[in-house]
Amino acid sequence: MTPDITDLRWLIIHAWWFALGFSFLLYIMLDGADLGAGVFSLFVRDPEARGGVTAAMAGTWDANETWLVVAGGILFGTFPLVYGSAFHYLLVPLAIVLWSIMMRAIALEFRHHSARSRPLWDGLFGFASLTTLFFAGMAMGATLEGFPLSDDQVPTYAGGLWRFVSPFSVWTGLGAVIAACLAGSLFVRARFERDEEIRQHAARWVDRSFHASLIAVVITVVWSLLKFPWASDKWLGPYAWVWAIVGLATVYTVVRMRRSARAERDVAAIMWLNAAIAIMWLAMMFTMLPWLVPNTWTIYDAASPSVSLVTFTMAMGGFLPVMLVYNWYQIWVFRARVSKLTGYGPSHH
Repeated sequence: MTPDITDLRWLIIHAWWFALGFSFLLYIMLDGADLGAGVFSLFVRDPEARGGVTAAMAGTWDANETWLVVAGGILFGTFPLVYGSAFHYLLVPLAIVLWSIMMRAIALEFRHHSARSRPLWDGLFGFASLTTLFFAGMAMGATLEGFPLSDDQVPTYAGGLWRFVSPFSVWTGLGAVIAACLAGSLFVRARFERDEEIRQHAARWVDRSFHASLIAVVITVVWSLLKFPWASDKWLGPYAWVWAIVGLATVYTVVRMRRSARAERDVAAIMWLNAAIAIMWLAMMFTMLPWLVPNTWTIYDAASPSVSLVTFTMAMGGFLPVMLVYNWYQIWVFRARVSKLTGYGPSHH
């Protein structure tokens, strides 16, 4: 018996909605640590230690960033109306993010080939990591606020170039930097040999960014509760007990992360942090559902026609497992700890 096309469309839309969120989640967890380590490197005075930070991520950063490309491809293929209108709305922050990502790659490679100008490329690498985080965080906050659409047959963004700037989006930009500093400092501790001095520096960053991240999360949740009816209606609605359990699960993972970090079980600390991030990210996705962009696009209105969805699924459905294996393999190959003497670049001066 042939399934009803409406039911099939509903299933495919939700599958790609989840795949989109999953791709963004993996990018946040994987490249967020790289970006946070880049910000951390700005405060490392020893040039060899800075080289060690870049060496720690040299084998995996490109695979981590690929998840952002995957997310963009899913958005383009399954929700093209959101792709077109949201990229217009977020033109400025996403352009800065793109330039920053390119600058990180350029700085990473140029420090490898130019010993004389290495301090310049180290500084640009750290600065580009900072701007990537801040403007990506701003883009996320601006997306949660929604944007106006035209009344045309094909709706497009109807606002100005700087509409994305608001107190909330600036705050989410700062919050992204704070959270990534925690992930980055845990990453540095996990990647360096245990007798390296930089691990003590990173441990101090873990303590400071941990408390700052807790404050940032609480402020963001309370602000969202007061600002967004689509959030407060769910969190305080008839299923408030479900969201309370989600909150308790988040607290549990955070406590376990903190204990692991203090016990210097570095990999366990990273895994517990990623578990907390995953819980909060999935909670945000289901809080927004059916909105893809709150008060602007639902996943149903924004989805491609059924034939296009089926074709895209047949063509690209097997790509996600390939990406997962690719990412896992790179992480496994480059899993060994490094020292500052393995700095990314020539050793001669």
